[in-house]
Amino acid sequence: MALRVVAVAAHSEAPDAANLERIRRFVELLASSCGGSLALLVGGYWGFMKVIVDEALRRGLKVVVLPPVEREDVEFPKEALVLRTGLSYRLRSVAMVRSCDALVVLGGASGTIQELVTAYTEGKPVLLLLSGLPSDRVSALAPYLDDRKVAEIKVFDSVERLVPELCLTLAERCRVPAKFG
Repeated sequence: MALRVVAVAAHSEAPDAANLERIRRFVELLASSCGGSLALLVGGYWGFMKVIVDEALRRGLKVVVLPPVEREDVEFPKEALVLRTGLSYRLRSVAMVRSCDALVVLGGASGTIQELVTAYTEGKPVLLLLSGLPSDRVSALAPYLDDRKVAEIKVFDSVERLVPELCLTLAERCRVPAKFG
C-alpha cells in the first residue's frame, strides 16, 4: 500500500487550551481511523506543529518535518524524518504542500493561509478546521477561492467531522479502501 501524506498547516505559536484539545483529538482520531500507511508532514517543530509531531509519534504515526532554513538547527525528535532542504519559510511551505495528498488546516495566520492557497492552486484537497484564528477567514470563500474551482475547500467545526472526510479523501486520491474505527 502506498504511503499517504497528509500535510498539516498549523500556527507557529503555542495553542490555547481549546486548540490544544483539537490537535490532540485530531491525531488520536487520525491514528485510529485512516490506517497505518500514513505520514504527517509539517513545516517545523514549534507551536501547534510541536504538539502534532509529539502526539503523532506517541501514537505510532510516521512524521516528516520540513523546517525552513532559518530553523533547521532546532532539536527534532529522533523518530521523525527531518528534511533539511535549505528552503526559506515560504519556499518550504510550497514544497510541503506540493508533496502531500491532502492538506489539513488546524489553524494559523499568514503562513498557514499561504499553505492553504498553495494547496488550492496545486489542486490538493483542503480540509479547514475552524479554530478561532485568522485562517478561519478563508471559510468565507469556500468551497472555492476563485472561478477556476481548482480544488474544493471543505470547512469543519469539529475534528470528529473532519477526520472521516479526510480518510475518504485519501482513499479516493490514493485508490485504497477507506477504513473507519
